[in-house]
Amino acid sequence: MSEDTLYRIADISFFVFHVALIFFNLFGWLFRPLRRWNLITLGLTAFSWLVLGLFYGLGYCFLTDWHWAVRDKLGYETPYSSYIHFLVEMVFKVRVSPTLVDTLTAVCFGLAVVASAIVNIRSPKRKS
Repeated sequence: MSEDTLYRIADISFFVFHVALIFFNLFGWLFRPLRRWNLITLGLTAFSWLVLGLFYGLGYCFLTDWHWAVRDKLGYETPYSSYIHFLVEMVFKVRVSPTLVDTLTAVCFGLAVVASAIVNIRSPKRKS
């Protein structure tokens, strides 16, 4: 298998995983068996955006960074301020301000964190 083929597989894999993670972060709290995992992934996302963001810039996502490196090897330009901005413009073909995307991303993430925290606190512990 050629190096180019491996990079193309990595590109698709990053895309699928990242989109799945975004949806899981937003909606995973709705499913009782997944609530703890949802809180964990939200925490990891917040850690990347805020703690790693202190060193690499607020909102830094290591998955995005790795994906951009793969896309760079494939010769793609990545002039987007965030992965969500990339999805909106590349997948949905909608031109929108990066500031609007970042604001909506932060609001939706915040709502997901609050919802996940509430359902995790209120959910009764299951008996084994």
